Amino acid sequence: LRDVAGRAGVSVGTVSNALNRPELVSAPTAARVSAAVEELGYVPNFAARQLKAGRSDALGLSVINIANPFFADLVFGAEEAAIAAGYSIIVGNGFDSTERESRYLDLFQRQRLDGILLAPVEYREEPLQQLRRRRVPVVLVDHRHPRGQFSSVSVDNQLGGRIATQALLDSGCRHLAFIGGPDVRQQMVERLQGFREVADAAGVRTTRIDTDTLNTRLGREIADRIADLPDADRPDGIFAGNDHLALGLLQGLVGRGLRVPEDIALVGYDDIEFAGAAVVPLTSVRQPARE
Repeated sequence: LRDVAGRAGVSVGTVSNALNRPELVSAPTAARVSAAVEELGYVPNFAARQLKAGRSDALGLSVINIANPFFADLVFGAEEAAIAAGYSIIVGNGFDSTERESRYLDLFQRQRLDGILLAPVEYREEPLQQLRRRRVPVVLVDHRHPRGQFSSVSVDNQLGGRIATQALLDSGCRHLAFIGGPDVRQQMVERLQGFREVADAAGVRTTRIDTDTLNTRLGREIADRIADLPDADRPDGIFAGNDHLALGLLQGLVGRGLRVPEDIALVGYDDIEFAGAAVVPLTSVRQPARE
């Protein structure tokens, strides 16, 4: 600030006003300060400003895996709302790892961000309680706290599971498979519950294939295993835990000569943009990610 003030021929206080409260500074003075800032390449020290003001005007958002287009859309929605309110968003990609997620939560706290949005890799109580003890505002996204101690925004995944399963039954399927996981993901547990409710009520045969993640590569691998099954053991309807997995299944099944939906019907979850753009458009339960 002193260097800028010297170059512009004004006081340090005037430079501070020009940068932070420009309405207090005349246009010619503001222009001199701006020119000096440009010449010197001055960048405000936001860390020092945060300490003095007690706020950062930034929020942290940690998601499970931003490679999943659902979470990319979620980030866009959060960013739109944050910018409209005068905030910035700093995004952490957990990449399916609780260790990486913890590192981002620690970083957000060290940076003294004004609040944290968390779409957790899995439910863990201690990191949440630590944030509460430090008085960091937290909102859970795509997840609910089991005892309702934290604000959250999510959809009714159990209802979504029922909708997906009923769609398979309505298309004539009588051997249904649920493919998804892991069980530490609240969303997967609830979608599976909805699947079981409807399938059990209909009295149809069911198969469960548990997964440790949800991506297209794994979908293709599981499709190969399904294609290798004898006709009598192969499901004729699949509910995939998300569209990423479903698109891999679709690609793998078609690649092995199975027709979708004639031989095997398939329903995904999220309704990402790519779902409708597939060679065989994917039926999917829509989540309003940006909302």
